[in-house]
Amino acid sequence: MKFIPIDIDAIEPVETEAPAAETPKPLRESAQSAIDHFLDTLDGQSCSELYDMVLAQVEEPLLLAVMRYTNGNQSRASEMLGLNRGTLRKKLRRYGLLDGPEPTPTTSRN
Repeated sequence: MKFIPIDIDAIEPVETEAPAAETPKPLRESAQSAIDHFLDTLDGQSCSELYDMVLAQVEEPLLLAVMRYTNGNQSRASEMLGLNRGTLRKKLRRYGLLDGPEPTPTTSRN
């Protein structure tokens, strides 16, 4: 077997850094793209309650992200979202993000 000498200085270093993460598109552009794609897939068929569907698709991940960001602190989350705490709790329950049963409405006594 014949050995060929290697010139160490001629070897290119291997890139060890991970490529820079792509910056996500602004939320508005992402939403527009997703909505356009959804409408394209309808292929002329009708659709109803699209407004509520889109809001639910955005609301749940927003609530999850804010609750994670605030480490589950509902007061901080409600302040961040511009909601009162009761409204936040109602929305968290709607998506199954809050433990405990739905409170029963109370009747006022006169």
